[in-house]
Amino acid sequence: MKIKNLLFIFILALFFFSCSKKDTSKNSLIIEKDIELQILESYREGLEELESGDALFAAKKFNEVEIMFPQSEWAPKSTLMAAYAYYSQQYYFDTIEELKIFIKKYPNHQNIDYAHYLMGIVYYEQIVDEKKDLKSIIMSKKKFNYVVQTFPDTDYALDASFKIDLIDNILASKEMYLGRYYLSKSKWIPAINRFRKIIDDYETTIYTQEALHRLVEVHYILGLEVEAEKYAYLLGYNYQSSEWYKKSYSVFDKMYEKNLKRNKKNKKKNIIKRTFKSLFE
Repeated sequence: MKIKNLLFIFILALFFFSCSKKDTSKNSLIIEKDIELQILESYREGLEELESGDALFAAKKFNEVEIMFPQSEWAPKSTLMAAYAYYSQQYYFDTIEELKIFIKKYPNHQNIDYAHYLMGIVYYEQIVDEKKDLKSIIMSKKKFNYVVQTFPDTDYALDASFKIDLIDNILASKEMYLGRYYLSKSKWIPAINRFRKIIDDYETTIYTQEALHRLVEVHYILGLEVEAEKYAYLLGYNYQSSEWYKKSYSVFDKMYEKNLKRNKKNKKKNIIKRTFKSLFE
């Protein structure tokens, strides 16, 4: 009798456990669906606010998803969208902070290349005066270099490479500005250092030809003709048709300009003479 009672109790307990498990499973599915609906609703609201131009509220809605549901697949997307929302209204500081969070928490995410690229763009768009503030220039170049090296086969790398060229021209212009200043003050060594930096670090920029000419000029003034000739040779070898090469040549040949003008004048006279003669032939 006792055994029968025990078996009955066991079967009864098993029945209740089974029912309880089914109820828990159903409740779990309901909860999961509710969570997914909440995520989608917050994300949708964020998109709507972004389209309407309210970047701050949009970012808030995107952040809700990331904070409340950090384990969901929508969390990294929401963090990135929050960054873009801030960027769309030029809240650069907040954009960078969101991107830092994304890069740190989701380093293997499929959109990690975009995150690094966008950070580079944010720094790039803050470049105002390269002569006073170099932080934005240096940070943007650093980030663009990372994109080119790490994600070379992406469209982001292509644009980043183009931006690097523009940044190098900005940095070279700063060096040229300082070099000319030192040259005007007869501070030869600081001037040489600035012009050499352009050749060494920014050789693909539009300032390379002038930098080579200035080095010819300064070394000739200092009596270092061998060095001057070396830079003149480099200028002539790479940019033979350049006006800066002609100017460098004139440093060694003081009669160069006069000879050039005389040749042009003689050429013009010869044309006139030939035309005049042809009238009577």
